[in-house]
Amino acid sequence: MDPKNKEDVQKNFKEIIAYLVFGVLTTLVNIVVYWVTAHPLGIKTVPSSIIAWIAAVLFAYVTNRIWVFHSETSGRSGILREMFYFFSARLATGIIDWVFMYVTVDVLSFNDVYMKVIANVIVIILNYVASKLLIFRKPENK
Repeated sequence: MDPKNKEDVQKNFKEIIAYLVFGVLTTLVNIVVYWVTAHPLGIKTVPSSIIAWIAAVLFAYVTNRIWVFHSETSGRSGILREMFYFFSARLATGIIDWVFMYVTVDVLSFNDVYMKVIANVIVIILNYVASKLLIFRKPENK
């Protein structure tokens, strides 16, 4: 294997591992915040999912920017643009999460915590694709 290709493979592997680690932590933030708001606080399913989503997205932006994709975007306008794309992509997958939770829990009466875990697996995959290909892509890939 060409040393450059080996280096790229190792870099991509490290990135995927970091994304998965922080994805799991983001999922835990999402599930814990959901559980606390839905169960002890008694907030309904969709509002609890929205609150959990906000907490998870804030956590995910910081960890993805710093430790996963090592964003080099600088300057206020560049960072604001990056944040806008990040939050927009997360809003799209957040809506997928909320609709999934509404249909599976409120309409079909499936277990809310199990459905939240399934929703988060789907969301993690979609978020990685958006982050890798759109939000944190390197200048040479543009």
